[in-house]
Amino acid sequence: MDFSFTEEQQILRESIIKLMQRHAPPELVRKHEAAQTFPYELYDEWVKAGLLALPFPEEYGGLNGSAIDLAIASFEISKVSADLGMAYGGNIFCGLNLVRKGTPEQLQTWLPKMIEGEVRFAISISEPDAGSDVGNIKTFARKDGDRYIVNGQKLWNTGVGLKNTLLNTYVKTDRDAHYRKGLSLLLIENDAPGVDYRKLDMLGRRSVGTYEVFFKDVEVPADRLIGGENRGWDCMMGGLQIERAVSAAGSCGAAQAIVDLAASYAKERVQFGQPIGSFQAISHMIADMATEVDAATMLMWRAVWLVASGKDALKEITMAKLFASEVYVKVANMGVQIMGAYGLVGEYDMQRFFRDSRSATIAAGTSQTQRNLIAGLMGLKAAR
Repeated sequence: MDFSFTEEQQILRESIIKLMQRHAPPELVRKHEAAQTFPYELYDEWVKAGLLALPFPEEYGGLNGSAIDLAIASFEISKVSADLGMAYGGNIFCGLNLVRKGTPEQLQTWLPKMIEGEVRFAISISEPDAGSDVGNIKTFARKDGDRYIVNGQKLWNTGVGLKNTLLNTYVKTDRDAHYRKGLSLLLIENDAPGVDYRKLDMLGRRSVGTYEVFFKDVEVPADRLIGGENRGWDCMMGGLQIERAVSAAGSCGAAQAIVDLAASYAKERVQFGQPIGSFQAISHMIADMATEVDAATMLMWRAVWLVASGKDALKEITMAKLFASEVYVKVANMGVQIMGAYGLVGEYDMQRFFRDSRSATIAAGTSQTQRNLIAGLMGLKAAR
């Protein structure tokens, strides 16, 4: 099992690092985070560099990249900002779902536009009473001729308010059926008549934003239905592995950035006449942080390698997502402790990483959900 990058992947990695250094310097990321605005100019640079095209078929303008290529991009973008990593990964996750379940006409219509930056995708699943319990979705779409009429509410949706965004919206289309047989996936413009949303005041990830969304008699053309009516569960489940792989890569990238920040600070900060990194209490903390982040990263690369090799990797991806997100939260907490009060000051990036980290064990499936899935795959699922 060889986890080394190919020459092309190493070039990809180095190019992303340079792009982020040039177009997302710390002061720019801090500015947008404080103002809760999105750096559209950075997104345009992703498009120019082909990062949105990475995993998609060439016939639609893609580059036929692998899961490893995608993880490299997510890792390096998230080293700068996990929030920006979410903006990148959310688009990719929805686009790959379209590849799996869309019709040729839908692919030809939407994929090139997404790859060229003309439209963005945002996932819209969670509701006030349907977080981990996605089977409890209540937003309803009624078929009316050649359109659907959508009514309901969504919550905790990332990036909904960004310009030219299509909401990949999971709705009930058969209230009487089992939830695995009564969900559908619709593409809905965020500025369609009857769509209303508001940005929530969250602890972290404030640039891309987390939103509450309301649908009131929203008319959606029937050709925006992805995967067939009442087949939404298949769409949702088919995309979770790559979503969680990208999420794990993002957590690992952000966690590595925290280790780098803490180590750099410990070498420069002098107390009692010497750098604090020379004190065993601090150096051992950083050593533990580096070791755990490396272990999480190895778990992530193993899972991504399995996916790229065409193997079933549900357990490995779930383990990687679980461990990477929890390590991310842990090292962010330790990073603040090492920096002391400086770690809580807005002009330093540690506090931003600390705030952004806290959603990692919740988004893309909570840690508890991941543990349930792992246990079930080990034959330990409780009978119902």
